[in-house]
Amino acid sequence: MSNIEAKYGGKYKNNAEINEDLYKAAENGDKFAQFDLAKLYYRGEETENNLEKAFYWYQKAAENGVIEAQYNLAKLYYYGEGTEKNLEIVFHWYQKAAESGHNVAQCSLGYLYEKGEGIEKNSEKAFYWYQKAVENGNNVAQYNLGYLYEKGEGIEKNLEMAFHLYQKAAESGHNVAQCSLVSLYYNGEGTETNLEMAFYWCQKAAENGIIKAQYNLGFLYEKGEGIEKNLEKAFYWYQKAAENGVIKAQYNLASLYYYGEGTETNLEKAIYWFQKAAEMISKWHNIILQYYIMKE
Repeated sequence: MSNIEAKYGGKYKNNAEINEDLYKAAENGDKFAQFDLAKLYYRGEETENNLEKAFYWYQKAAENGVIEAQYNLAKLYYYGEGTEKNLEIVFHWYQKAAESGHNVAQCSLGYLYEKGEGIEKNSEKAFYWYQKAVENGNNVAQYNLGYLYEKGEGIEKNLEMAFHLYQKAAESGHNVAQCSLVSLYYNGEGTETNLEMAFYWCQKAAENGIIKAQYNLGFLYEKGEGIEKNLEKAFYWYQKAAENGVIKAQYNLASLYYYGEGTETNLEKAIYWFQKAAEMISKWHNIILQYYIMKE
């Protein structure tokens, strides 16, 4: 609960008179009132949704030192909500909040340094801010820092540290980290090869919507790696991935339809998915061809 909520008994969201008092407090420079008013305008709670007014009051609160307002203001600038997109100002406010210990801002600042958005690309500083966010318990930063360790960007390559960080992020529900653990367990990188654990995390990631994991899970079921072979489940996950545009899944799904494995033989659907895969291959071939033509 913010100070202004405590001041007004936490009732202002449901009381028009208290709402007016909140507005007056914000106008009179109460930084917590400014922050709470911004939230109301942003969410459209007890007032109209108004991104411009949300931006105005977040800016007031941010300038008055409210850390969460600094973070939210940076997000508005990043997505161009209530104001024009401006990555340089995004960097400024993320840095302000990050230096005050806001772990999500620290992670976001690391991302800006990693990608070179609003600031010159700097892998070492990306590593620094991801590390800060990790120390403060941010699971997105755990994944991002793990990625830097896996690829050796901004730090010496260390697959054991990558595995450790991916695992921490995966255990807290980060679906991309769950998917990343699969290949490490499968290939024995940063840890011992363990097909059962590769299957476990692949299933988690697939159920959490990671398309690559959906294909990989189909593959594990088809080959019986880490789990008993099950062509019906292989068919199910290949279909999920195929519908999401994975070429290999489309081809494998077509093959299952063609041979009647995991499903009934259906030549019409086999042809359909073979054709889908061929069209996707042709599309990517043309994109790559255009890329090389433009480079010449």
